Amino acid sequence: MLEIRWHSRAGQGAVTGAKGLADVIATTGKYVQAFAFYGSAKRGAAMTAYNRVDDEDIINHEKFMNPDFVLVIDPALTYTDDITLNEKDDTKYIITTHLSKDDLIKSQPKLEGKDVYVVDCMRISQEKIGKAIPNTPMLGALMKISGMYDIDFFKEKMLEVLSKFPQKIIDANMAAIETAYNEVE
Repeated sequence: MLEIRWHSRAGQGAVTGAKGLADVIATTGKYVQAFAFYGSAKRGAAMTAYNRVDDEDIINHEKFMNPDFVLVIDPALTYTDDITLNEKDDTKYIITTHLSKDDLIKSQPKLEGKDVYVVDCMRISQEKIGKAIPNTPMLGALMKISGMYDIDFFKEKMLEVLSKFPQKIIDANMAAIETAYNEVE
C-alpha cells in the first residue's frame, strides 16, 4: 500500500490536492482514500491530509500511517510539526521552500540523511495561479519524484478534475503542475 501524508495550513489546498490526486488514481482502477485531520479547522491552522493507494480494497481508515511520501506545502511546518513522525527508512520528503536542499537540511537537522526534495510551490502558485495555494504545484512535484504517473497522463486526468472551473483557472493550474514537475530537485 502506498501512503502519502500532507502537511499544510487550512486554506492552502491540501485537502483539495489529496482529493484531486484520489480522483486521478481512481480512474486507473486502483483503490484510494483521501481524508484530512483538522485541529481547530480555522483558516491558517496546521492540518494534515492523507492518501492511501492500493490494488486491493483499503479497510484501514486510521489517520496513523507510515508514509512513503511526506508533502509539506507550508514551509514553516518543516520546523513546527514533526514531519518525520512514523517515517519509513525510505520515506521521501517533498518540501515547499525557497531554500536549497542543503540549506534546508542545515536548518532542520531532523532531515539529515533523509531522501529530501525541494521545490518552491509558494512562488510557483503565486506566479502561475495568482494565489498562495500550492497544492497543484505539489502534485506536479509528486509526479516527478514518485514516478506514479507520466506527467502528460496526470495532466490529462487533472483537466477532468478541474473541469468545473473557468478555463483561466484550469490553464493556471496546468502551468503550475508543469513548472513544479520541472523545478523539483
